[in-house]
Parts: sequence; C-alpha cells; structure tokens
Amino acid sequence: MTTQNTLGLIVLDMAGTTVADDGLVEAAFTAAAERLGEDPATMIGHVRATMGESKITVFRHLFGGDEDRARRANLAFEQAYGELVDGGRIAPVPGAAETVAALREQGRAVVLTTGFARVTQDALLDVLGWRDLADLTLCPADAGGRGRPYPDLVLTALLRTAAVDDVRRIAVAGDTSYDMLSGVRAGAGLVAGVLTGAHAEPALKENGATRVLPSIAGLPAAIREYES
Repeated sequence: MTTQNTLGLIVLDMAGTTVADDGLVEAAFTAAAERLGEDPATMIGHVRATMGESKITVFRHLFGGDEDRARRANLAFEQAYGELVDGGRIAPVPGAAETVAALREQGRAVVLTTGFARVTQDALLDVLGWRDLADLTLCPADAGGRGRPYPDLVLTALLRTAAVDDVRRIAVAGDTSYDMLSGVRAGAGLVAGVLTGAHAEPALKENGATRVLPSIAGLPAAIREYES
C-alpha cells in the first residue's frame, strides 16, 4: 500500500555523491581562471563554499554580475572539466550504480542531477556508461536555469517523472550544503547527506540533512528505515 512515507522518487546528485571526480571541479575552476588571466587563489574559497550550485551562478558572483566575463569563465570551466573527464580521472562512487539499479527495481523513479551544463553532464554519463542508468537526468537548464540551492531541480524531477503525488514522497541525496537546502526547500521527506564529497557532517546537518550516510550505498537502508 502506498502511503505518504513511501518514497517513490529519488533525486541524486552526481559529482561527489554518485561520481568520484578526484577534485576535478576545483581543478577545472583553477584552469578556467588561469585561462582568463585571473588568480584562482582569490576564488577557490567561494568555489568550495558553493559546491553543488550552478556553475554559471558561481561565476556571476565571482565577477560581480559581469555577464560576459561569467559566461566566458563558465565556458572555460566546462572545457577544462571535459578535458579532465576525458583523461580518465572520474569513476563511480563504490556501490552507486548498484544502488540506483536496486532502487529502480523496487519501483522507484531515480533522477540524476548536476550543477554542470548539459554538455558536461552528458560527458560524465558517457564516460561512466550511465546513459540508461537512471530514469532521467537533469541540469540547471532543464529546470529553467536555476540550480541548487533552489528547489527547481527536485521539483522538475517530480513534474517530468510524475512518479509521486506528494513532495513528501521524494528523497534527495547529495554531498553539499546546497544539495540539502534544495531538498528541504522542495519539501522532500528524506534529505540525505553523504560523506564522499565536498562537505562534512556538520555543514550537511546545519543545512537540513535528516540523515548523514558514509556513502550513497547506504541510501536503500536509510529509505527502508524511513518507511518503516
């Protein structure tokens, strides 16, 4: 019997949550800044604090709202990240693919989300062989342009999949404070932080995590506990 406690839609972050990227986000930001003649040391603190946010939004902040510079920086970032991805420096978080498969076998819809542009998300999916892993993949452009910490990606996942009729039947999992805020603002019943990425347990809890897990492999057990 389906109840409000039955989690029918699972929205998962990619880099740091289901994908181990070996520090590629910071490396790509550094490369982008250097290509534009900027000092990456002046930016890296904000980059770390806003992990999970749409990258174009990060650059808009760093460049004081200068849209042209922000777009050029974002393009340089996407190019640098793509080059690093092609260099073989990414891998699935152990158990991530198996977790997604198990959740789908239970009849739940699973959506993979990112703060990257579509071209970068597709590059990740191709390198990992994950094109058919989830029911749906979303980037900020798919949600009207706003990524985390806004709830838009989670709510777009609900609208696109029509998997549940109540936001409380959504589970959100991610490795950053912004992932947690996004889940809370969307009204998700379960908001799980994982410790395989950017932020530690105190930051995840402070921003709304209802569970903190060593990795995404622990999510099925956390869902069973939530539903019991």
